[in-house]
Amino acid sequence: MGEELRYERIGAAAVLTIDRPQRRNAVDDATARRFRQGLRDFEADEDARVLVLTGASGEAFCAGADLKALDLEPDHPEGPMGPTRLSPAKPAIAAVDGWCLAGGVELALWCDLRIATPGSTFGLFERRWGVPLLDGGTQRLPRAIGMGRALELILTGRPVEAEEALRIGLVNEVVAPGGHLERALELSERIASFPQETMLADRRAALEGFGQPLADGLALEQELGREVLQIAVEGAARFASGEGRHGEGV
Repeated sequence: MGEELRYERIGAAAVLTIDRPQRRNAVDDATARRFRQGLRDFEADEDARVLVLTGASGEAFCAGADLKALDLEPDHPEGPMGPTRLSPAKPAIAAVDGWCLAGGVELALWCDLRIATPGSTFGLFERRWGVPLLDGGTQRLPRAIGMGRALELILTGRPVEAEEALRIGLVNEVVAPGGHLERALELSERIASFPQETMLADRRAALEGFGQPLADGLALEQELGREVLQIAVEGAARFASGEGRHGEGV
């Protein structure tokens, strides 16, 4: 990996850090290429259970596409700013501190969970410049916060501060200043501690079943659940025997 985007393993997490602070971590061509490769490296590493995406400086998570250095390819099969038209096979968490703008919002929405600091600001500011959303924002934002709120943000391009983002479901948690990466890594370890096959099957059922008719979603849940049921039965047997109990219910 080059200096535009760093890949490192921290515990069970693969951490991708956009490192272009001079451009508020805006994505250029090299960053987009490295992001795509970073996803491939993450998915090939069986010991990396969660991907964490973050920015190198406290000023910005990502200010979107660097229009001076990114050749926007609307037909790129993986996405203009990285693998945004792909869905990671394992959970991903965005650790946001500072500006999260335009395509940066789309990168955060690409992740399953979003952690932010109080000083973070979100906004589809590309509305001001006539640049369309090309990295999944029109599809993932309504899924995260509902169509009415999503359309308001898409149409107005207004800024959303961290507390409002939490209230409307754009972020899952607001943590103390500077604690975004630490919290994302804590969540990564918790997610990694569970039996992976069943967790991933439930995640897939939720993601792929969303928007389908209920009957189709239930059929998908049944199909995926059947595939991993034996693992669940074995886990329940261990729980019943006292192995792995820590004072918690199932």
